[in-house]
Amino acid sequence: KTLRLAGGRSRCEGRVELEQEGTWGTVCDDGWDIPDAEVVCRQLQCGHAVRAHGNASFGRGHGPILRDEVGCEGHERNLWECPAASEHDCGHKEDAGVVCSEHQEWRLSGGRDGCAGRVEVFFRGTWSTVCNSTWYEMEATVLCRTLGCGDVLQRPSFGHTLPGKMVYMCGSLQPSLAECQWTFNKSAPCHQSWAAGVICNGTAS
Repeated sequence: KTLRLAGGRSRCEGRVELEQEGTWGTVCDDGWDIPDAEVVCRQLQCGHAVRAHGNASFGRGHGPILRDEVGCEGHERNLWECPAASEHDCGHKEDAGVVCSEHQEWRLSGGRDGCAGRVEVFFRGTWSTVCNSTWYEMEATVLCRTLGCGDVLQRPSFGHTLPGKMVYMCGSLQPSLAECQWTFNKSAPCHQSWAAGVICNGTAS
């Protein structure tokens, strides 16, 4: 019996999918809440639950609906241990989803469109800025491509005004910044840094 998240922007966000006897199915959102999501996030080694979503917010799944009225207390080791109803009256429009703390997503703010501006990262439930102490061509290129914004034109700097600070170091062209080396809220690498920005050569579609 295995578990995965689908339809999200990282392996730590998405529609909850379970495998039972070789078939993947989904979970109904009746009674779906943070303690349930907490068990999923821990089971996937994705930290703790930040949000519990219903109404197929990560798209509708396929296959059987394997769990309904899930009632985890939050300490269970995996979702199968939680009480649930075996019968259901749900459709895939009610598929449950989660966002875990180790999910990272990025946006560029304050620019002409979504392909230019200050780099902001959503991580552990909050938006943070990125320190430019190690923000080089490689890191900026990874982000522009992840956002579907082409390649780097410029790397402007901004002030830090958000609660957290993230540092990225990419040794090679990774598919996303989350797969580079990163550290969160360590003061040393961010000492006297500015907030990283990027202007990509593409435009937000």
